[in-house]
Amino acid sequence: MKLKQITGDYTVCRLSGLSELTKEIQSSPFWFFGKTDDEFSLVCETSLAPENPVEREDGFRAFRMEGVLDFSLIGILSKLSTVLADQGIGIFAVSTFQTDYILVKKESYHKAMKALQEAGYTTI
Repeated sequence: MKLKQITGDYTVCRLSGLSELTKEIQSSPFWFFGKTDDEFSLVCETSLAPENPVEREDGFRAFRMEGVLDFSLIGILSKLSTVLADQGIGIFAVSTFQTDYILVKKESYHKAMKALQEAGYTTI
């Protein structure tokens, strides 16, 4: 499986509401928003992150699983997260209809890429 590195530094935020989703965030190439019954979560470029979110964690880098992942495929995210967990690397995972994205802290990014390459993944 190929993993595509996504350039840039990313932030994960907990927001107080939709009003914090600025036009700049929405026009950027990579951002993700999730809403549940008790929270609003945002992943975006650090330079675009809201100034006063409820909570904020900076310092992430990202990569995605290249290609469209069929819903019948089982354990893909589990295998990736196990490789990284075995190296003591925590993840923040985001799933879309077509694929999965993994964010890891910047200081662990090169270690994560090396561990995944050694486990047989190709990084591009």
